[in-house]
Amino acid sequence: MKRALAALASLLCLGAAKPVLVPDVSDRQVRIVYSFTGADLLLFGAILYPQGRAPDHPADIAVVLKGPTQSILVREKRKVAGMWVNADSARFRSAPSFYAIATSRPLAQLVDGHTAAIYELGLDGLQLSPASAAPPDEQQRFEQGLVDLKRRAGLYVEDAHGVEISHGVLYRAHIAVPARVPIGRYVAETFLIQDGKVVAGAVREVHIDKSGFERFVSLAAHRWPVSYGLVAVALSLAIGWGVGQLVRRT
Repeated sequence: MKRALAALASLLCLGAAKPVLVPDVSDRQVRIVYSFTGADLLLFGAILYPQGRAPDHPADIAVVLKGPTQSILVREKRKVAGMWVNADSARFRSAPSFYAIATSRPLAQLVDGHTAAIYELGLDGLQLSPASAAPPDEQQRFEQGLVDLKRRAGLYVEDAHGVEISHGVLYRAHIAVPARVPIGRYVAETFLIQDGKVVAGAVREVHIDKSGFERFVSLAAHRWPVSYGLVAVALSLAIGWGVGQLVRRT
């Protein structure tokens, strides 16, 4: 951290024309154990302006916490003869497993749709990379369905007033990580926005992983899937047999 601050100070002394962000995260390693009920990450930092002078018109901050991307198949259900069956489907190649954004003001007041799409700011700006050649209106319907499902699961979140800026140079934002969050490498991005443009950005990494017995089970399922499946079936049969014996005796 000292080296980074020294380098930034050198840039400012050389007359850098653009501001610089110095971000950090309260916890860069989140461990999931059996009693894990979620976490509250604090994303904070400072804005270093050239010559230490903040602009007369204060800038805004947007912070994004994005989980690993994944390929997702979205199916649409229809009611046929009184039963719900799978109908049309669409696959997306790069949907974030988790996405949360907090801003100092509503995003629509900060950037236009084009800028939001470039930096993937907000749920409407996500680039999901559809894999099908469906018409645009159909793709949009499935995109909205995917976003709605993720939002209801607590995995896609927007907070229009989630960033607090103090004295024009210090910022902080809280992002809640739900209990059923996917594991993997997360990226915490900070954007400095002024007059509708992103003038500075910075990135920090956050790793979310399982620990203890949960980690052992997860690794076993991925490394030895056949053995894991056999053990799971054997345990199910043993538990079923034990419950049957207990019922007979009572």
